[in-house]
Amino acid sequence: MKELDLVALQEAFDRKLKNEIRIEPKDWMPDAYRKTLIRQISQHAHSEIVGMLPEGNWITRAPNLRRKAVLLAKVQDEAGHGQYLYSAMETLGFSREQSIDDLHSGKAKYSSIFNYPTLTWADMGAVGWLVDGAAIMNQVPLCRTSYGPYARAMVRVCKEESFHQRQGYEIMCTLMKGTEAQKAMAQDALNRFWWPSLMMFGPSDAESTHTQQSIDWKIKRHTNDELRQMFVNASVPQAELIGLTIPDPDLKWNEARGEYDFGAIDWEEFKQVVSGNGPCNAERIAARVKAKENGMWVREAAMAHAEKKKIKKAS
Repeated sequence: MKELDLVALQEAFDRKLKNEIRIEPKDWMPDAYRKTLIRQISQHAHSEIVGMLPEGNWITRAPNLRRKAVLLAKVQDEAGHGQYLYSAMETLGFSREQSIDDLHSGKAKYSSIFNYPTLTWADMGAVGWLVDGAAIMNQVPLCRTSYGPYARAMVRVCKEESFHQRQGYEIMCTLMKGTEAQKAMAQDALNRFWWPSLMMFGPSDAESTHTQQSIDWKIKRHTNDELRQMFVNASVPQAELIGLTIPDPDLKWNEARGEYDFGAIDWEEFKQVVSGNGPCNAERIAARVKAKENGMWVREAAMAHAEKKKIKKAS
């Protein structure tokens, strides 16, 4: 393509971003923009699918039928979210099969939070309240992301994530109205999931290699640290309301800034988990690889049936 043509295409792309006009699949876009979207959307899709595992583990052990039905619906929602996101990613010309293979090989990442074990029923409350709460904080701005298919997929995802967050907080509320053992279980879950939830937003702005460019492209609307601060500001009053204590001795209200100061995050732990050395990394990937292998016959049968119909129609 001629250099003048590329300049014109880039200028048209920049005008759309400036005027808040969404980029659509058939529009011209810079290769780096496309690659960034593929990385982010695939990571998001993988997180939804892998995120089913720690919760699916508790479906058969939920304390009553109502809790079982709600948790089952939540896990089903997450499967749907993964499908929406894989479909959005495919509009960028990257295959779902390749993306999943990249996950299994360790090339593609997913949210670090899902590499922590869910040890008690209270963890279902902590995951819903904190993990889905952090997801909402991150994903609501994505409803205004510059890439059309991603933005439209996020509208439904965010509505369902809001339900998930309320479900988790309701579990924590119920436990905090219960016995001393139940209260202790809720506090223990908060203690274990608080810091990993803060890590969900990614590295600090000073260490992030993608944030500023993504903001310039209007893929993201807030930096990692901005989102993390918003999450802390929202979560601390929720914890105090039901009698939970945030496990951070440095946490305090800053009157001058109008928000909470909080302690230092253990970024070395974050790096270890992201690098594949977390408590459940190997277990999570092994489960996904096994699921693909066990379901291979279904995909092969579906492909054979589709090919048979195609031949029949042609004849």
